[in-house]
Amino acid sequence: MKRKVIINTLGCKVNQFESASFLCGFEESGCRAAKAGEDADIVVINTCAVTAKAGAQSRQTVRKLIRRHPEAKIIITGCYAQMAANELAEMVETPICIVGNGNKHLLVETALQENASDLTMLMGRILNKKEICDLSMKRFDNRTRAYIRVQDGCSNFCTYCIVPYTRGPSRSAGIGEILEQTASFEKAGHREIVVTGIHVGLYGKDLDEGYDIAELMLKLCLSHPDIRFRLSSIEPQEISEKLLKAMQSCRNFMPHFHIPLQSGDDTILSRMHRSYDRETFRRVIRKCMTLFPDAAIGIDILTGFPCEGEKEFNNSKELLKEINASYFHVFPYSKRPGTPAANFKDQVPKAISQQRVTELRSLAERKKRSFYSRFTGSSRPVLVEHKRNPEGLLTGFTDNYIPVIFQGDDEIMGSIVDIHLEKITETTLVRGRQEKK
Repeated sequence: MKRKVIINTLGCKVNQFESASFLCGFEESGCRAAKAGEDADIVVINTCAVTAKAGAQSRQTVRKLIRRHPEAKIIITGCYAQMAANELAEMVETPICIVGNGNKHLLVETALQENASDLTMLMGRILNKKEICDLSMKRFDNRTRAYIRVQDGCSNFCTYCIVPYTRGPSRSAGIGEILEQTASFEKAGHREIVVTGIHVGLYGKDLDEGYDIAELMLKLCLSHPDIRFRLSSIEPQEISEKLLKAMQSCRNFMPHFHIPLQSGDDTILSRMHRSYDRETFRRVIRKCMTLFPDAAIGIDILTGFPCEGEKEFNNSKELLKEINASYFHVFPYSKRPGTPAANFKDQVPKAISQQRVTELRSLAERKKRSFYSRFTGSSRPVLVEHKRNPEGLLTGFTDNYIPVIFQGDDEIMGSIVDIHLEKITETTLVRGRQEKK
């Protein structure tokens, strides 16, 4: 009988890529994904630690799944496992295996071993890692869109961020490995691939192959003209002329930028150890919008950082008002033990931080509706997802990342069709109709 596996994933796109690789590895070893309500034989929890809330969610998920599957073999990995392995070991009374981020390539093999030890730990010093974990797969679950991890780790050490300590230094996958994985995704029927990493703009700097992120995107787009490619979050100073020219020259390089701002105040940016100022950010956004006026621009913003007073917060808010972004991801500052900012004076009270989050999220909603409104009455190419929404409507995303719902036949699932965008719904989706040829 096939062993049943549950993989629970918290956090970023890199975690999602890794979990998809785990599932493929289990399936190739004769296991299958457990169905809803089934008791699992193996439970993998791929944790996150980017915020204190994410760490708490990771702990809660571990406890919940151990209670739900008391006879299962429990494997805990990811960033929270990397930073709090001893805490996890002391927190639970059941046998568990903890796999550090630098050893994820050993996770499936370890999970399938018949050992009865109370605690197995495959950790190692992540800060000494020189090479990226070798993880590959034939398909990305059953999704229309696949993620491909081309880089792991970060060498920036922003003062608020725990990630360099849990992911290690920047490490890149070789171009041959990336092209091979992309070909596998195309063969499996994926029509869109999101190129992702922890600090994707550093791609290739640790290798001697001669590719940077711009050259990688150009190579992917030209080698796979029938695949739509998106680039995940990239730092403003890494949006080079070469990258913008690659996007201009390739119709399958989607007009979509996700650019972290974190703060619109120069004093706070300096204290965060960010390597740009507000004017640099403004200039980069202006250039992107000039070259790609229809592009989606997403922004990460962090508020409540130590020493952020009303003046500093208003500087951020005014810059966000000015920018024609299509969406913001707004986060409250989260004090992370082990980071320099955790020891900074003038920590912002939680109530004030939450009030600022609410204010910026309200602005983000207005910006999003304004962006969507620009395109109502026009037609955009939409990649149709393989699942319908609760109303029975087809769903998908335009090239510039507008979520669309519309009526249509199952036969167009997984294909790219032209959709006339009609109106914005109350839930901030765009309702459309398929263009007839």
